[in-house]
Amino acid sequence: INADDFVARNLTIENVAGDVGQAVALAVNANRAVFTDIRLVGNQDTLYVTGEGNRMFFDACYIEGTTDFIFGSASAVFRDCTIHSKANSYVTAASTPEFADFGLVFIGARLAAAPGIKAVYLGRPWREHAQTVFINSLLGGHIVAAGWHNWNKAEAEVTSFFAEYNSRGAGGKRAGREDWSKQLNADEAAGYTVDRLLRSKKYPDWWMR
Repeated sequence: INADDFVARNLTIENVAGDVGQAVALAVNANRAVFTDIRLVGNQDTLYVTGEGNRMFFDACYIEGTTDFIFGSASAVFRDCTIHSKANSYVTAASTPEFADFGLVFIGARLAAAPGIKAVYLGRPWREHAQTVFINSLLGGHIVAAGWHNWNKAEAEVTSFFAEYNSRGAGGKRAGREDWSKQLNADEAAGYTVDRLLRSKKYPDWWMR
């Protein structure tokens, strides 16, 4: 999808290639794109959100995959989405540009996994200034205690921003989290609302379809 102001509802978008390496189901390089009640089904790299400065909104969607299955440089908000891991791997791989206000933000997400999956990281930095935040989300026991991975990039521990607020569930415990990740306080978390993240002076209500 390369057209701004794209809207999709009530669809399943699937890459049926199987577990063959990278196989994107949906690639979005568009600004002000809105997806509601969408099922995104794939394996590695299921959802590619790209385009520096682009803002996107995923509302009540289901997204499944194996490795880095939500990734890219766009600023994207995921509200009330179910995120389903099918392998011991990584959920997100943000490549947020340095100037961006935010990267990937999950509000009220539910992270689940296929049977037997026990070691999944919330995310890792594809690029050094990656930003990924989970707010008020329910994390299953498949999420590892460390929570985050530096992708073997020591500098990313300083330049990236990986944060949580009020994570719940067996995988949401603070104990054991990487010390370079952040636990937001209530005041900091209050800024992570759909309105504040997606509203703009030019398009004050663009995401309200």
